[in-house]
This record gives sequence, structure tokens and C-alpha cells, in this order.
Amino acid sequence: MTSPDSDGLLAEQLLRLTRRVHRIQKHHLEQRDLGITPAQSRLLRTLAHWGSPPRMADLAERLEVVPRAVTTLVDGLEASGKVRRVPDPANRRVIRIELTDDGRGALRELRAARRSAAEEILAPLTEEQRAALGGLLNTLIDGAPVRPC
Repeated sequence: MTSPDSDGLLAEQLLRLTRRVHRIQKHHLEQRDLGITPAQSRLLRTLAHWGSPPRMADLAERLEVVPRAVTTLVDGLEASGKVRRVPDPANRRVIRIELTDDGRGALRELRAARRSAAEEILAPLTEEQRAALGGLLNTLIDGAPVRPC
């Protein structure tokens, strides 16, 4: 069993690592001069996982933000040619968001920047340490089963 002090230390370490990951990813993005913010990057990645172009409300729900925030992100990405608004074929009042060829190219660059950032962060670890870290992270991501009281 861990003590409250050690849990607090682990929480602080996780927060510091998260900030470091964001800082390094941002640096790698800036080096590639894509003109894409981290929030726009997240929207592009989310958009790429849809089988067909989603509605703005779908994106807002998936990103867990208010619809107005998605509108601002889409406006910026549309102005740079990375996404476009298209009418829904079944309902002209509904607008859907789709990636453009430039958007798909930007996604490839974003993935490369993320890989570079991950390599930089993981560089001090051995293969065995990386495997152990991957297992631990999967456990944290999946969560422990909740035991009834």
C-alpha cells in the first residue's frame, strides 16, 4: 500500500511529465512550421478517426469542449486550407467538417512531430524500461476494476 505522501509525489510527477510532453511536442510542431496550434492538432487527429465527415456538435462532444470552441478551431483550419465545411447530403441545414489533402499532409507532419517528441522523451530509457513503462501506462489508462464495498 502506498502512503498519501507517495501518491501525492506520483501525482506531481505525472503532472510534470504531462507538461514536459506538451512543451516538447509544441517545440517539435514549431520546428516544422505548420502554423497549427496544439488544439488544432487535436481537432485534426480527432477528425481523421471519423469514417465520414462529422458535424461540429459531434466534434465538440468528442473533444469535450463547447461547440463555440470547435467553431473557432475549424475557422482557423479552414482559412489555412486544412479542412472544409460541406453540406450534409441528407439535410442541407447540417454542415459537416472534412479533411482536405492539405489537412491529411499536415496530419502526416503532426504524426512525425509527435514521434520525434516521443523519441526525445523516451531517449534515456532502455528497451526493458520502455516495455515496463508501456505496461504501466496501459494499466493506468484502462483503470483498475472497481471493487464493491
